[in-house]
Amino acid sequence: MGKSLWKAGTMIYPLPAVMISCGSRPEDYNIITIAWTGTICTDPPMCYISIRPHRHSYDIIKSSGEFVINLTTKKLARATDWCGIKSGSKYNKFKEMGLSPEKASFVKAPMIAESPVNIECKLTEIIELGVHHMFLAKVLGIHADEQYIDKESQEFQLEKAKLIAYSHGKYYELGKFIGKFGFSVRKKKKHKH
Repeated sequence: MGKSLWKAGTMIYPLPAVMISCGSRPEDYNIITIAWTGTICTDPPMCYISIRPHRHSYDIIKSSGEFVINLTTKKLARATDWCGIKSGSKYNKFKEMGLSPEKASFVKAPMIAESPVNIECKLTEIIELGVHHMFLAKVLGIHADEQYIDKESQEFQLEKAKLIAYSHGKYYELGKFIGKFGFSVRKKKKHKH
Protein backbone atom coordinates (compact mmCIF):
# COMPACT_ATOMS: atom_id res chain seq x y z
CA MET A 1 0.00 0.00 0.00
CA GLY A 2 1.18 3.49 -0.86
CA LYS A 3 -0.18 6.98 -0.34
CA SER A 4 -2.39 8.96 -2.72
CA LEU A 5 -1.40 12.51 -3.58
CA TRP A 6 -4.29 14.95 -3.26
CA LYS A 7 -4.36 18.59 -4.26
CA ALA A 8 -3.47 21.07 -1.53
CA GLY A 9 -6.36 21.64 0.88
CA THR A 10 -7.48 21.45 4.47
CA MET A 11 -6.44 18.19 6.08
CA ILE A 12 -5.29 19.15 9.58
CA TYR A 13 -7.88 17.25 11.59
CA PRO A 14 -9.45 16.87 14.08
CA LEU A 15 -10.20 20.43 15.16
CA PRO A 16 -12.41 21.77 17.93
CA ALA A 17 -15.96 22.51 16.81
CA VAL A 18 -16.75 25.73 18.68
CA MET A 19 -19.63 28.17 18.75
CA ILE A 20 -18.59 31.81 18.60
CA SER A 21 -21.01 34.22 20.25
CA CYS A 22 -20.90 37.87 19.32
CA GLY A 23 -22.84 41.13 19.41
CA SER A 24 -22.86 44.05 21.84
CA ARG A 25 -26.63 44.28 22.40
CA PRO A 26 -29.24 41.52 22.80
CA GLU A 27 -30.84 42.42 19.46
CA ASP A 28 -27.47 41.87 17.74
CA TYR A 29 -26.46 38.65 19.51
CA ASN A 30 -25.44 35.90 17.13
CA ILE A 31 -23.70 32.53 17.09
CA ILE A 32 -21.48 31.14 14.35
CA THR A 33 -19.92 27.69 14.38
CA ILE A 34 -16.21 27.61 13.60
CA ALA A 35 -13.70 24.79 13.18
CA TRP A 36 -10.86 27.01 11.91
CA THR A 37 -9.72 28.05 15.38
CA GLY A 38 -6.87 27.50 17.80
CA THR A 39 -4.28 28.78 20.24
CA ILE A 40 -1.49 30.95 18.81
CA CYS A 41 0.36 32.13 21.93
CA THR A 42 0.47 31.35 25.65
CA ASP A 43 2.02 34.60 26.93
CA PRO A 44 0.12 36.73 26.28
CA PRO A 45 -2.69 34.20 25.83
CA MET A 46 -3.93 34.56 22.26
CA CYS A 47 -6.13 32.62 19.86
CA TYR A 48 -7.65 32.95 16.43
CA ILE A 49 -10.81 32.24 14.48
CA SER A 50 -11.13 32.36 10.70
CA ILE A 51 -14.38 33.56 9.11
CA ARG A 52 -15.55 34.09 5.55
CA PRO A 53 -16.32 37.82 4.99
CA HIS A 54 -19.86 37.14 3.72
CA ARG A 55 -20.91 35.49 7.01
CA HIS A 56 -23.30 37.52 9.20
CA SER A 57 -20.99 37.36 12.24
CA TYR A 58 -18.02 38.77 10.31
CA ASP A 59 -19.21 42.40 10.43
CA ILE A 60 -20.54 42.05 13.98
CA ILE A 61 -17.12 40.94 15.26
CA LYS A 62 -15.22 43.40 13.05
CA SER A 63 -17.21 46.36 14.39
CA SER A 64 -17.42 45.28 18.06
CA GLY A 65 -13.85 43.99 18.23
CA GLU A 66 -14.77 41.13 20.55
CA PHE A 67 -16.28 37.66 20.73
CA VAL A 68 -16.55 34.59 22.94
CA ILE A 69 -15.33 31.11 22.00
CA ASN A 70 -17.70 28.52 23.52
CA LEU A 71 -16.51 24.90 23.60
CA THR A 72 -19.12 22.39 22.51
CA THR A 73 -20.26 19.01 23.80
CA LYS A 74 -22.11 15.94 22.62
CA LYS A 75 -25.26 17.47 24.13
CA LEU A 76 -24.68 20.67 22.08
CA ALA A 77 -23.87 18.84 18.81
CA ARG A 78 -27.19 19.62 17.09
CA ALA A 79 -27.01 23.31 18.03
CA THR A 80 -23.36 23.42 16.94
CA ASP A 81 -24.20 22.10 13.49
CA TRP A 82 -27.38 24.19 13.10
CA CYS A 83 -25.63 27.44 14.07
CA GLY A 84 -23.01 26.77 11.40
CA ILE A 85 -25.57 26.26 8.64
CA LYS A 86 -28.29 28.83 9.35
CA SER A 87 -27.69 32.58 9.06
CA GLY A 88 -28.10 34.95 11.96
CA SER A 89 -29.51 37.48 9.51
CA LYS A 90 -32.65 35.29 9.33
CA TYR A 91 -32.75 33.54 12.71
CA ASN A 92 -32.27 34.32 16.39
CA LYS A 93 -29.94 31.38 17.00
CA PHE A 94 -30.11 31.58 20.80
CA LYS A 95 -33.90 31.34 20.66
CA GLU A 96 -34.07 28.72 17.89
CA MET A 97 -31.63 26.37 19.65
CA GLY A 98 -32.85 27.03 23.21
CA LEU A 99 -29.48 28.45 24.26
CA SER A 100 -29.04 31.01 27.03
CA PRO A 101 -26.99 34.18 26.53
CA GLU A 102 -24.98 34.83 29.69
CA LYS A 103 -23.22 38.07 30.66
CA ALA A 104 -19.45 37.96 30.20
CA SER A 105 -16.96 39.65 32.54
CA PHE A 106 -14.76 41.56 30.07
CA VAL A 107 -16.63 41.80 26.75
CA LYS A 108 -20.16 42.82 25.75
CA ALA A 109 -20.60 39.71 23.62
CA PRO A 110 -22.63 37.06 25.44
CA MET A 111 -21.36 33.69 26.57
CA ILE A 112 -23.39 30.55 25.88
CA ALA A 113 -24.47 29.36 29.35
CA GLU A 114 -24.77 25.71 28.25
CA SER A 115 -21.11 25.56 27.15
CA PRO A 116 -18.66 24.07 29.68
CA VAL A 117 -15.94 26.60 28.79
CA ASN A 118 -16.32 30.19 27.57
CA ILE A 119 -13.27 32.13 26.38
CA GLU A 120 -13.63 35.92 26.26
CA CYS A 121 -11.64 37.41 23.38
CA LYS A 122 -10.59 40.92 22.31
CA LEU A 123 -9.78 41.32 18.61
CA THR A 124 -6.25 42.60 17.90
CA GLU A 125 -5.91 42.17 14.15
CA ILE A 126 -7.69 40.85 11.04
CA ILE A 127 -5.50 39.19 8.43
CA GLU A 128 -7.14 38.86 5.01
CA LEU A 129 -5.87 35.53 3.71
CA GLY A 130 -8.21 34.41 0.92
CA VAL A 131 -11.75 33.05 1.32
CA HIS A 132 -11.27 33.24 5.09
CA HIS A 133 -10.01 36.15 7.14
CA MET A 134 -8.15 35.37 10.36
CA PHE A 135 -9.24 37.23 13.50
CA LEU A 136 -6.35 37.31 15.99
CA ALA A 137 -7.41 37.97 19.57
CA LYS A 138 -6.17 38.29 23.13
CA VAL A 139 -7.82 36.01 25.69
CA LEU A 140 -9.22 38.23 28.46
CA GLY A 141 -10.83 35.57 30.63
CA ILE A 142 -11.98 31.97 30.78
CA HIS A 143 -15.13 30.69 32.47
CA ALA A 144 -15.17 27.00 33.39
CA ASP A 145 -18.21 25.06 34.59
CA GLU A 146 -17.57 24.09 38.21
CA GLN A 147 -19.12 20.63 37.75
CA TYR A 148 -15.95 19.66 35.85
CA ILE A 149 -13.51 20.90 38.50
CA ASP A 150 -12.19 18.16 40.80
CA LYS A 151 -12.85 19.23 44.40
CA GLU A 152 -9.56 17.81 45.76
CA SER A 153 -7.00 18.57 43.04
CA GLN A 154 -8.80 21.67 41.66
CA GLU A 155 -7.93 20.24 38.23
CA PHE A 156 -10.34 20.95 35.40
CA GLN A 157 -11.52 17.59 34.05
CA LEU A 158 -12.46 18.64 30.55
CA GLU A 159 -12.82 15.02 29.37
CA LYS A 160 -15.96 14.67 31.51
CA ALA A 161 -17.68 17.39 29.45
CA LYS A 162 -17.86 15.07 26.40
CA LEU A 163 -16.39 17.65 24.02
CA ILE A 164 -16.83 17.26 20.28
CA ALA A 165 -14.38 17.72 17.43
CA TYR A 166 -14.78 18.31 13.71
CA SER A 167 -12.93 16.08 11.26
CA HIS A 168 -13.28 16.28 7.49
CA GLY A 169 -16.96 17.23 7.46
CA LYS A 170 -18.02 15.11 10.43
CA TYR A 171 -18.45 15.61 14.18
CA TYR A 172 -16.95 13.21 16.73
CA GLU A 173 -17.10 12.89 20.48
CA LEU A 174 -13.58 12.94 21.89
CA GLY A 175 -12.41 9.48 22.81
CA LYS A 176 -10.40 7.49 25.27
CA PHE A 177 -7.59 9.02 27.35
CA ILE A 178 -4.17 7.69 26.30
CA GLY A 179 -1.68 9.73 28.33
CA LYS A 180 -0.89 13.04 30.02
CA PHE A 181 1.53 15.53 28.44
CA GLY A 182 5.05 14.20 29.01
CA PHE A 183 3.99 10.58 29.61
CA SER A 184 6.52 9.31 27.07
CA VAL A 185 9.49 10.55 29.12
CA ARG A 186 8.14 10.41 32.67
CA LYS A 187 10.04 8.08 35.00
CA LYS A 188 8.00 5.27 36.41
CA LYS A 189 7.62 5.13 40.17
CA LYS A 190 9.41 2.24 41.80
CA HIS A 191 7.22 0.17 44.07
CA LYS A 192 8.60 -0.92 47.43
CA HIS A 193 8.26 -4.62 48.21
